[in-house]
Order: sequence, then C-alpha cells, then structure tokens
Amino acid sequence: MKVKRILLAAAALGMICALPGCNNRAEDTVQKVSQEQTLQPMQQSWRGVLPCADCEGIETTLFLNQDGTWIMNERYLNAPKGTVIFGSRGRWARTAEKLVLTDEKGHKRYFHAKGDKLEAQSPDGKPLISGRRFMLEPVNAPLPVTPIAMRGMYIYTADVAIFTDCATGKRMPVANTVQLEQGYAAARGVSEKPVLISIKAHFTLEPNPDTEKLETVLVPDGSGEFIADGGCNS
Repeated sequence: MKVKRILLAAAALGMICALPGCNNRAEDTVQKVSQEQTLQPMQQSWRGVLPCADCEGIETTLFLNQDGTWIMNERYLNAPKGTVIFGSRGRWARTAEKLVLTDEKGHKRYFHAKGDKLEAQSPDGKPLISGRRFMLEPVNAPLPVTPIAMRGMYIYTADVAIFTDCATGKRMPVANTVQLEQGYAAARGVSEKPVLISIKAHFTLEPNPDTEKLETVLVPDGSGEFIADGGCNS
C-alpha cells in the first residue's frame, strides 16, 4: 500500500506539472539559479599569452572587480609595428562553466573556467579549433597603468570628484587634477551638474577614507575633453 501511495503521489505531481504555469515556474527557478551565478567570487587576476594573427602572441592580463567590472591589459609581442599595448574594460558575468566579458561596445569574449585557470574560447564561446589550449593562470599583480579611452559624466563638488562610466554605469572617485577642475568649471557654467567628459585614464585601488575598504579610483592621463551639453546617449 505504501508503494501504491507513492506511485499515486508521483502521478498527481506529473498531472500538476502538465498544467499551465508549472513549466514557467521551473524555468523561473533555472533563471534564478543562473542569475545567482552571475557575480560569484573569483580569483582577481590572471595572466597568459593568447594567440595573435600577426605577432608572436598577446600577453594578456585580466583583472576582475567584485562590482562586476573587468580591466584587461594586452601586450602584442613583436607585432609588425613593434610591441603594442592596449587597455580595455567592461562588465563580466559568470555562469557554471564560462566567464563572459562584455566591453563598452557590446563585444563579448569568452573563457572556460578550468579549476583556477581560464581557457580562451572562440568568439562564439566554443573551444578554439586550433586544438591548442591557451590558458590564463592566476597571478597577484597590480592594476595596469595603460591609458584607456573612456566616456562618462564628471562632477566636482565639495572637493570631491566623481566619474560615472557610460560603458558600465559604475560611479567611482577621481584622483582629481587642477586641469580637470578648471575644465569642469568652464563647461558647467553656473550650475553644479555632471558634465560629459572624454578622457584617457587608468585605475588604481585605494582605501576609502571612511570605510578603509579598497575601492576603484580613476586616475586621469591628461586633461580630457569636456562636452558641455553632452550625455552618455549622445
């Protein structure tokens, strides 16, 4: 009788899940699990040499911030015009097996997590057809100082400068300079409002003066260009 009751209960559950809405609840559960995996704690930085079409390789250093943003430094080794260094950044997401990097233009790069290492994937998120595995291995390294071109809304008030990145939407303090302060004052006019700025800068980690926790600080490389009537969507 006990077995019979179990079978009847299983059959009843099957009938319930056949009703409209049950599948939706199952899909919602899967989606919720996927969302919870988005910002899992991960090793902060990796380094390795990735393939290059016209150079010896791309020495790549990747940094992941806990706020869901990433910074990448790429050094093209013995390229036709000599060694070239590029900096880029964007937002990252983590699924069960893959790390997905999305840059400020919406382009995606994929890595397969293998233990504490990251294996480079093709542009469509599949294994590279070369058959060779290109790995980034965990390292302890400071943030790169390679200038990165970026756009964002800048405001300076009460002796504090804040930059809101158009690409990621993240707000961060700015290691302010007299040039930026003067440029902002000229662009904003009489109102204290954020002004769009196009600038090259890099990042550093510094302790917050109030909480002592490390936070990302924008360090300008030059005075940038303020656009008085601009916005992130312009």
